[in-house]
Amino acid sequence: MDQQLRPSGIQLHSRSRELELSYPDGANYRLSCEFLRVHSPSAEVKGHGPGQEVLQSGKLDVAITAIRPVGNYALQLVFDDGHDTGLYSWDYLHQLCTRQAELWQTYLDRMQAAGASRDPSVQVVKLEL
Repeated sequence: MDQQLRPSGIQLHSRSRELELSYPDGANYRLSCEFLRVHSPSAEVKGHGPGQEVLQSGKLDVAITAIRPVGNYALQLVFDDGHDTGLYSWDYLHQLCTRQAELWQTYLDRMQAAGASRDPSVQVVKLEL
């Protein structure tokens, strides 16, 4: 594993619900808990193969309640909605950091196409007349 992909600092900002990752090259990123939750590398979110992804809606207010190191290669993030099965490898976290804008826009486009909401208190019903 490239040591440049391993964060030199990890800080959870509970109030703003953001995970801050600092890297040895001086790069610094902040990822929202919502972003991390909807991009979980778990089978529950990613599925077991291409085309099996499950769109995550209603995660606007989700928070991280625990961060657990997994060996020397990943983090397990525990979310307050009970989700805790995704292992975020250093490589995957770095990809989320560097592709954040693109990945977020793709997620928002998928939500709009599905008529879904980020807000858990909003239930969207699609009527086809």
